Amino acid sequence: MAQVTEDQVLSALSRLQLPNGKSVVEMNMITGLVVKDNMVQFSLDIGNPENADKFEPMRKAAEDLVKKDVKGVLAVTAILTAEKPQEKAQQKPDTQEKNAGASKITHIVAVASGKGGVGKSTTAINLALALKKLGLNVGMLDADVFGPSQPRMLGVSGKPETSADGKMLDPKEGYGLKVMSMGFLVDEDQPVVWRGPMVMGALQQMLNDVNWGPLDVLIVDMPPGTGDAQLTMAQNVPLAGSVIISTPQDIALIDARKGLNMFRKTDVPVLGIIENMSYFLCPSCGDRSNIFGHGGAREEAEKLGIPFLGEIPLHMDIRETSDNGNPIVESDPESAHAKIYNDIASQLWTSLSGEPQNTGPKITIS
Repeated sequence: MAQVTEDQVLSALSRLQLPNGKSVVEMNMITGLVVKDNMVQFSLDIGNPENADKFEPMRKAAEDLVKKDVKGVLAVTAILTAEKPQEKAQQKPDTQEKNAGASKITHIVAVASGKGGVGKSTTAINLALALKKLGLNVGMLDADVFGPSQPRMLGVSGKPETSADGKMLDPKEGYGLKVMSMGFLVDEDQPVVWRGPMVMGALQQMLNDVNWGPLDVLIVDMPPGTGDAQLTMAQNVPLAGSVIISTPQDIALIDARKGLNMFRKTDVPVLGIIENMSYFLCPSCGDRSNIFGHGGAREEAEKLGIPFLGEIPLHMDIRETSDNGNPIVESDPESAHAKIYNDIASQLWTSLSGEPQNTGPKITIS
Protein backbone atom coordinates (compact mmCIF):
# COMPACT_ATOMS: atom_id res chain seq x y z
CA MET A 1 0.00 0.00 0.00
CA ALA A 2 1.32 3.44 -0.97
CA GLN A 3 2.24 5.72 1.94
CA VAL A 4 0.10 8.81 2.41
CA THR A 5 2.07 12.08 2.56
CA GLU A 6 1.40 15.41 4.24
CA ASP A 7 1.45 17.13 0.84
CA GLN A 8 -1.40 14.91 -0.34
CA VAL A 9 -3.44 15.78 2.71
CA LEU A 10 -2.81 19.52 2.35
CA SER A 11 -3.65 19.33 -1.35
CA ALA A 12 -7.01 17.79 -0.53
CA LEU A 13 -7.72 20.33 2.22
CA SER A 14 -6.90 23.21 -0.12
CA ARG A 15 -10.27 22.51 -1.75
CA LEU A 16 -12.11 23.33 1.49
CA GLN A 17 -13.04 26.98 1.19
CA LEU A 18 -14.20 29.59 3.66
CA PRO A 19 -16.93 32.17 2.89
CA ASN A 20 -14.20 34.67 1.89
CA GLY A 21 -13.19 32.39 -0.99
CA LYS A 22 -9.88 31.33 0.54
CA SER A 23 -9.10 27.78 1.62
CA VAL A 24 -8.38 26.61 5.13
CA VAL A 25 -4.82 25.95 3.99
CA GLU A 26 -4.37 29.50 2.65
CA MET A 27 -5.68 30.88 5.93
CA ASN A 28 -3.15 28.78 7.91
CA MET A 29 -5.93 27.06 9.81
CA ILE A 30 -4.41 23.58 9.51
CA THR A 31 -2.01 22.87 12.38
CA GLY A 32 -0.46 19.82 13.99
CA LEU A 33 -0.71 17.70 10.85
CA VAL A 34 0.54 14.16 11.51
CA VAL A 35 0.55 11.28 9.03
CA LYS A 36 1.59 7.90 10.41
CA ASP A 37 0.91 4.44 8.96
CA ASN A 38 -1.63 6.04 6.59
CA MET A 39 -3.58 7.45 9.54
CA VAL A 40 -4.07 11.22 9.45
CA GLN A 41 -4.65 13.70 12.24
CA PHE A 42 -4.71 17.49 12.23
CA SER A 43 -6.21 20.47 14.00
CA LEU A 44 -8.45 23.14 12.56
CA ASP A 45 -7.63 26.44 14.28
CA ILE A 46 -10.90 28.38 14.63
CA GLY A 47 -9.50 31.34 16.58
CA ASN A 48 -12.24 31.48 19.23
CA PRO A 49 -13.56 28.51 21.24
CA GLU A 50 -17.05 30.01 21.11
CA ASN A 51 -17.07 29.22 17.37
CA ALA A 52 -16.87 25.45 17.97
CA ASP A 53 -20.48 24.67 17.02
CA LYS A 54 -20.27 26.93 14.00
CA PHE A 55 -17.17 25.19 12.66
CA GLU A 56 -18.20 21.62 13.48
CA PRO A 57 -19.65 21.03 9.95
CA MET A 58 -16.36 22.25 8.46
CA ARG A 59 -14.38 19.90 10.70
CA LYS A 60 -16.49 16.98 9.49
CA ALA A 61 -16.15 18.15 5.88
CA ALA A 62 -12.37 18.27 6.26
CA GLU A 63 -12.30 14.66 7.46
CA ASP A 64 -14.58 13.51 4.66
CA LEU A 65 -12.54 15.36 2.04
CA VAL A 66 -9.27 13.70 3.04
CA LYS A 67 -10.90 10.26 3.22
CA LYS A 68 -12.37 10.71 -0.25
CA ASP A 69 -9.50 12.40 -2.09
CA VAL A 70 -6.37 10.78 -0.63
CA LYS A 71 -5.89 7.20 -1.74
CA GLY A 72 -4.78 4.76 0.95
CA VAL A 73 -5.96 6.72 4.00
CA LEU A 74 -7.06 4.34 6.76
CA ALA A 75 -8.40 6.87 9.25
CA VAL A 76 -8.74 10.64 9.56
CA THR A 77 -9.18 12.60 12.79
CA ALA A 78 -9.64 16.37 12.78
CA ILE A 79 -10.04 18.38 15.98
CA LEU A 80 -11.02 21.99 16.57
CA THR A 81 -8.54 24.19 18.41
CA ALA A 82 -8.63 27.85 19.35
CA GLU A 83 -5.52 29.94 19.78
CA LYS A 84 -5.31 33.71 20.14
CA PRO A 85 -3.53 35.28 17.15
CA GLN A 86 -1.13 37.29 19.31
CA GLU A 87 -0.10 34.15 21.22
CA LYS A 88 0.53 32.30 17.97
CA ALA A 89 2.66 35.16 16.64
CA GLN A 90 4.81 35.20 19.77
CA GLN A 91 5.66 31.49 19.52
CA LYS A 92 8.85 30.43 17.86
CA PRO A 93 8.43 27.92 15.01
CA ASP A 94 10.39 25.22 16.83
CA THR A 95 8.15 25.45 19.92
CA GLN A 96 4.73 25.52 18.27
CA GLU A 97 4.61 21.74 17.98
CA LYS A 98 6.49 20.95 21.18
CA ASN A 99 4.56 19.26 23.97
CA ALA A 100 5.42 21.88 26.57
CA GLY A 101 3.83 20.09 29.51
CA ALA A 102 5.35 16.74 28.56
CA SER A 103 8.83 18.05 27.79
CA LYS A 104 10.27 17.02 31.17
CA ILE A 105 8.60 13.59 31.34
CA THR A 106 10.99 10.72 30.65
CA HIS A 107 8.50 7.88 30.12
CA ILE A 108 4.76 8.07 29.36
CA VAL A 109 2.96 4.74 29.79
CA ALA A 110 -0.64 4.09 28.76
CA VAL A 111 -2.68 1.67 30.88
CA ALA A 112 -5.47 0.51 28.60
CA SER A 113 -8.24 -2.01 28.12
CA GLY A 114 -10.40 -2.92 25.17
CA LYS A 115 -13.54 -2.61 27.29
CA GLY A 116 -14.71 -1.12 30.56
CA GLY A 117 -15.31 -2.92 33.81
CA VAL A 118 -12.01 -4.83 34.00
CA GLY A 119 -10.47 -2.78 36.81
CA LYS A 120 -8.18 -0.70 34.62
CA SER A 121 -8.29 2.45 36.77
CA THR A 122 -7.73 0.55 40.02
CA THR A 123 -4.76 -1.19 38.45
CA ALA A 124 -3.39 2.08 37.02
CA ILE A 125 -3.40 3.95 40.32
CA ASN A 126 -1.85 1.10 42.30
CA LEU A 127 0.87 0.70 39.67
CA ALA A 128 1.57 4.44 39.80
CA LEU A 129 1.92 4.30 43.59
CA ALA A 130 4.09 1.19 43.35
CA LEU A 131 6.40 2.97 40.89
CA LYS A 132 6.64 5.89 43.32
CA LYS A 133 7.76 3.47 46.04
CA LEU A 134 10.72 2.58 43.81
CA GLY A 135 11.94 6.14 44.43
CA LEU A 136 10.64 7.55 41.14
CA ASN A 137 8.88 10.84 40.40
CA VAL A 138 5.49 9.71 39.09
CA GLY A 139 2.41 11.43 37.67
CA MET A 140 -1.10 10.22 36.82
CA LEU A 141 -3.11 11.53 33.86
CA ASP A 142 -6.74 10.44 34.05
CA ALA A 143 -7.58 10.40 30.33
CA ASP A 144 -11.06 8.92 30.81
CA VAL A 145 -12.91 12.17 30.15
CA PHE A 146 -16.42 10.70 30.38
CA GLY A 147 -15.78 8.58 33.47
CA PRO A 148 -12.92 10.10 35.49
CA SER A 149 -12.24 8.05 38.60
CA GLN A 150 -8.77 8.99 39.80
CA PRO A 151 -9.87 11.95 41.99
CA ARG A 152 -12.03 9.59 44.07
CA MET A 153 -9.41 6.83 44.12
CA LEU A 154 -6.78 9.27 45.39
CA GLY A 155 -9.12 11.18 47.70
CA VAL A 156 -8.24 14.43 45.93
CA SER A 157 -10.71 17.16 44.95
CA GLY A 158 -10.88 20.84 44.07
CA LYS A 159 -10.00 22.90 41.04
CA PRO A 160 -6.38 22.96 39.86
CA GLU A 161 -4.55 26.25 40.28
CA THR A 162 -3.13 28.27 37.41
CA SER A 163 0.67 28.32 37.20
CA ALA A 164 2.60 31.43 38.21
CA ASP A 165 2.99 32.57 34.60
CA GLY A 166 -0.72 32.12 33.95
CA LYS A 167 -0.13 29.87 30.94
CA MET A 168 -0.57 26.40 32.42
CA LEU A 169 -2.42 24.49 35.13
CA ASP A 170 -0.62 23.10 38.14
CA PRO A 171 -1.54 19.45 38.73
CA LYS A 172 -3.15 18.35 41.97
CA GLU A 173 -1.21 16.01 44.27
CA GLY A 174 -2.19 12.81 46.06
CA TYR A 175 0.13 10.47 47.97
CA GLY A 176 3.10 12.11 46.29
CA LEU A 177 1.68 11.71 42.76
CA LYS A 178 1.04 14.65 40.45
CA VAL A 179 -2.46 14.19 39.05
CA MET A 180 -4.67 15.75 36.39
CA SER A 181 -8.22 14.66 35.62
CA MET A 182 -11.41 16.01 34.09
CA GLY A 183 -12.87 15.13 37.48
CA PHE A 184 -11.13 18.21 38.90
CA LEU A 185 -12.82 20.45 36.35
CA VAL A 186 -16.44 19.21 36.54
CA ASP A 187 -18.58 18.06 39.47
CA GLU A 188 -18.53 14.32 40.13
CA ASP A 189 -22.23 13.90 39.28
CA GLN A 190 -22.09 16.22 36.25
CA PRO A 191 -21.92 14.42 32.88
CA VAL A 192 -19.44 15.54 30.22
CA VAL A 193 -21.53 15.88 27.06
CA TRP A 194 -18.99 16.61 24.36
CA ARG A 195 -18.43 15.67 20.76
CA GLY A 196 -15.31 13.72 19.83
CA PRO A 197 -13.21 16.75 18.76
CA MET A 198 -13.75 18.50 22.08
CA VAL A 199 -12.75 15.35 23.96
CA MET A 200 -9.57 14.98 21.94
CA GLY A 201 -8.71 18.64 22.44
CA ALA A 202 -9.22 18.25 26.20
CA LEU A 203 -6.90 15.23 26.31
CA GLN A 204 -4.14 17.10 24.52
CA GLN A 205 -4.54 20.09 26.84
CA MET A 206 -4.43 17.95 29.99
CA LEU A 207 -1.06 16.68 28.83
CA ASN A 208 0.49 19.70 27.14
CA ASP A 209 -0.96 22.58 29.19
CA VAL A 210 -0.23 21.12 32.63
CA ASN A 211 2.90 21.99 34.57
CA TRP A 212 3.99 18.39 35.20
CA GLY A 213 7.61 19.29 35.85
CA PRO A 214 10.32 16.59 35.82
CA LEU A 215 8.79 13.09 35.99
CA ASP A 216 10.36 9.69 35.58
CA VAL A 217 7.03 8.14 34.62
CA LEU A 218 3.59 9.47 33.74
CA ILE A 219 0.89 6.80 33.92
CA VAL A 220 -2.03 7.50 31.60
CA ASP A 221 -5.32 5.90 32.66
CA MET A 222 -6.76 5.52 29.16
CA PRO A 223 -10.47 5.54 28.28
CA PRO A 224 -11.78 2.03 27.58
CA GLY A 225 -12.13 0.99 23.94
CA THR A 226 -10.34 1.84 20.70
CA GLY A 227 -12.07 4.98 19.38
CA ASP A 228 -10.90 8.45 18.36
CA ALA A 229 -9.78 9.44 21.84
CA GLN A 230 -7.54 6.40 22.16
CA LEU A 231 -6.14 6.89 18.66
CA THR A 232 -5.38 10.54 19.46
CA MET A 233 -3.37 9.53 22.50
CA ALA A 234 -1.55 6.75 20.65
CA GLN A 235 -0.63 8.99 17.70
CA ASN A 236 0.02 12.37 19.32
CA VAL A 237 1.51 11.48 22.69
CA PRO A 238 5.14 10.26 22.83
CA LEU A 239 4.22 7.01 24.57
CA ALA A 240 7.09 4.85 25.81
CA GLY A 241 4.76 1.88 25.90
CA SER A 242 1.39 0.48 26.89
CA VAL A 243 0.08 -2.02 29.41
CA ILE A 244 -3.09 -3.99 28.60
CA ILE A 245 -5.51 -4.92 31.39
CA SER A 246 -7.88 -7.85 30.89
CA THR A 247 -9.92 -10.30 32.91
CA PRO A 248 -9.45 -14.01 32.10
CA GLN A 249 -12.66 -14.71 30.19
CA ASP A 250 -12.75 -14.93 26.40
CA ILE A 251 -15.07 -11.95 25.82
CA ALA A 252 -12.69 -9.61 27.65
CA LEU A 253 -9.65 -11.04 25.87
CA ILE A 254 -11.24 -10.38 22.48
CA ASP A 255 -11.53 -6.68 23.34
CA ALA A 256 -8.09 -6.61 24.94
CA ARG A 257 -6.65 -7.96 21.70
CA LYS A 258 -8.21 -5.03 19.82
CA GLY A 259 -6.56 -2.54 22.15
CA LEU A 260 -3.24 -4.31 21.81
CA ASN A 261 -3.42 -4.27 18.02
CA MET A 262 -4.25 -0.55 18.02
CA PHE A 263 -1.01 0.19 19.85
CA ARG A 264 0.95 -2.09 17.54
CA LYS A 265 -0.43 -0.32 14.46
CA THR A 266 0.63 3.05 15.88
CA ASP A 267 4.14 1.77 16.75
CA VAL A 268 3.60 1.96 20.52
CA PRO A 269 5.43 -0.90 22.30
CA VAL A 270 3.21 -3.21 24.33
CA LEU A 271 5.05 -3.69 27.62
CA GLY A 272 2.81 -6.53 28.73
CA ILE A 273 -0.59 -7.86 29.77
CA ILE A 274 -2.00 -8.00 33.30
CA GLU A 275 -4.75 -10.44 34.24
CA ASN A 276 -6.98 -8.55 36.67
CA MET A 277 -9.72 -10.26 38.72
CA SER A 278 -7.73 -13.39 37.93
CA TYR A 279 -9.40 -15.29 40.76
CA PHE A 280 -11.57 -14.57 43.79
CA LEU A 281 -10.13 -14.89 47.27
CA CYS A 282 -12.76 -15.21 49.97
CA PRO A 283 -11.89 -12.62 52.66
CA SER A 284 -13.35 -14.88 55.37
CA CYS A 285 -11.95 -18.32 54.62
CA GLY A 286 -9.26 -17.63 52.03
CA ASP A 287 -10.72 -20.10 49.53
CA ARG A 288 -9.94 -19.41 45.90
CA SER A 289 -12.57 -19.45 43.11
CA ASN A 290 -11.92 -18.87 39.41
CA ILE A 291 -15.10 -16.87 38.80
CA PHE A 292 -14.06 -15.59 35.38
CA GLY A 293 -11.90 -18.55 34.48
CA HIS A 294 -8.16 -18.33 34.91
CA GLY A 295 -5.00 -17.99 32.85
CA GLY A 296 -6.58 -16.57 29.71
CA ALA A 297 -4.41 -13.44 29.69
CA ARG A 298 -1.24 -15.44 30.29
CA GLU A 299 -2.08 -17.72 27.34
CA GLU A 300 -2.83 -14.68 25.16
CA ALA A 301 0.50 -13.09 26.08
CA GLU A 302 2.38 -16.27 25.21
CA LYS A 303 0.50 -16.55 21.93
CA LEU A 304 1.34 -12.96 20.96
CA GLY A 305 4.91 -13.06 22.22
CA ILE A 306 4.58 -10.23 24.75
CA PRO A 307 5.38 -10.22 28.49
CA PHE A 308 2.81 -11.47 30.99
CA LEU A 309 3.21 -9.14 33.96
CA GLY A 310 1.14 -10.87 36.59
CA GLU A 311 -2.19 -11.91 38.12
CA ILE A 312 -4.19 -9.66 40.42
CA PRO A 313 -7.01 -11.25 42.43
CA LEU A 314 -10.58 -10.06 42.86
CA HIS A 315 -10.60 -9.10 46.52
CA MET A 316 -12.69 -6.88 48.77
CA ASP A 317 -9.64 -5.09 50.18
CA ILE A 318 -8.50 -3.89 46.75
CA ARG A 319 -11.97 -2.64 45.88
CA GLU A 320 -12.71 -1.00 49.22
CA THR A 321 -9.41 0.84 49.53
CA SER A 322 -9.74 2.25 46.01
CA ASP A 323 -13.34 3.37 46.58
CA ASN A 324 -12.30 5.02 49.85
CA GLY A 325 -9.52 7.06 48.24
CA ASN A 326 -6.72 5.12 49.91
CA PRO A 327 -5.38 2.52 47.38
CA ILE A 328 -4.02 -0.68 48.84
CA VAL A 329 -0.41 -0.04 47.82
CA GLU A 330 -0.53 3.03 50.05
CA SER A 331 -2.91 1.87 52.80
CA ASP A 332 -1.51 -1.63 53.33
CA PRO A 333 1.96 -1.69 51.73
CA GLU A 334 2.96 -4.98 53.37
CA SER A 335 -0.10 -6.89 52.14
CA ALA A 336 0.20 -9.67 49.60
CA HIS A 337 -1.90 -7.61 47.18
CA ALA A 338 0.41 -4.59 47.41
CA LYS A 339 3.40 -6.84 46.78
CA ILE A 340 1.82 -8.06 43.53
CA TYR A 341 1.52 -4.46 42.30
CA ASN A 342 5.07 -3.77 43.45
CA ASP A 343 6.38 -6.75 41.49
CA ILE A 344 4.58 -5.62 38.33
CA ALA A 345 5.86 -2.05 38.79
CA SER A 346 9.41 -3.38 39.10
CA GLN A 347 9.01 -5.29 35.83
CA LEU A 348 7.68 -2.18 34.12
CA TRP A 349 10.55 -0.01 35.30
CA THR A 350 13.06 -2.61 34.16
CA SER A 351 11.43 -2.61 30.69
CA LEU A 352 11.47 1.18 30.53
CA SER A 353 14.91 1.88 31.94
CA GLY A 354 16.84 -1.38 31.78
CA GLU A 355 17.53 -0.97 35.51
CA PRO A 356 16.39 -4.02 37.51
CA GLN A 357 14.93 -3.42 40.96
CA ASN A 358 15.53 -5.72 43.92
CA THR A 359 12.04 -6.23 45.27
CA GLY A 360 12.57 -9.54 47.06
CA PRO A 361 10.89 -12.83 46.27
CA LYS A 362 7.84 -12.93 44.01
CA ILE A 363 4.61 -13.45 45.93
CA THR A 364 2.04 -15.94 44.63
CA ILE A 365 -1.28 -16.43 46.37
CA SER A 366 -2.81 -19.87 46.08
